[in-house]
Amino acid sequence: MPHDYRYSTMIRTRSALGKPHPDSVQWLPAERLGQLSVDAQVRPWLIGKGLLTQRLKAVCGERFGLRLVDQWTGVLSAAYQSALRCTDNAGLFRDVEMSHNDGVWVFEQTVMPDSTLVAHPWLAELGDSALGETLSDLSGVERSSYEYAWLPAGEAVTARALRDAQVKPAGLWARRSRLSLRSAPLLIQELFFPAMGHV
Repeated sequence: MPHDYRYSTMIRTRSALGKPHPDSVQWLPAERLGQLSVDAQVRPWLIGKGLLTQRLKAVCGERFGLRLVDQWTGVLSAAYQSALRCTDNAGLFRDVEMSHNDGVWVFEQTVMPDSTLVAHPWLAELGDSALGETLSDLSGVERSSYEYAWLPAGEAVTARALRDAQVKPAGLWARRSRLSLRSAPLLIQELFFPAMGHV
């Protein structure tokens, strides 16, 4: 399909921080999460209900911050295609940080296949707007159950999340879900920092 849409001036080709291939990670359903040793500070955020942005705002108040870190085009691996249930070969990756003061609490990456952007080109122009809150105001949005994983620092998405961290942990706990916007899929991955909840 021709790329007759231009996402934004921030778009670039695949990041030098690594290929976006999560093939080595095993994502587990919620019922398996109880078998894993999750940090007690992170667990409530990982499994909590409701929009994460609104939960963070309730805790952080005026100290909450959300910013678009990067937006770039990349190849969709077989693992991403499977998670998205699509056959697109490429898509838009949107990296966002949610912070308390200057400390990052959550790194969120949204993967939008080319076909989704053709159907909903406005998704490429969200800027610093929260995707979850934006979608909550729309009809025809469905979300899958969450899956969970511990993502080691060597994973591409984790490397992007930790790119500016002065002290890098061995990995980060994450969850992901597939959203369908009037049958157009998106994949949202949220990585939780150890500082979560420390105010």
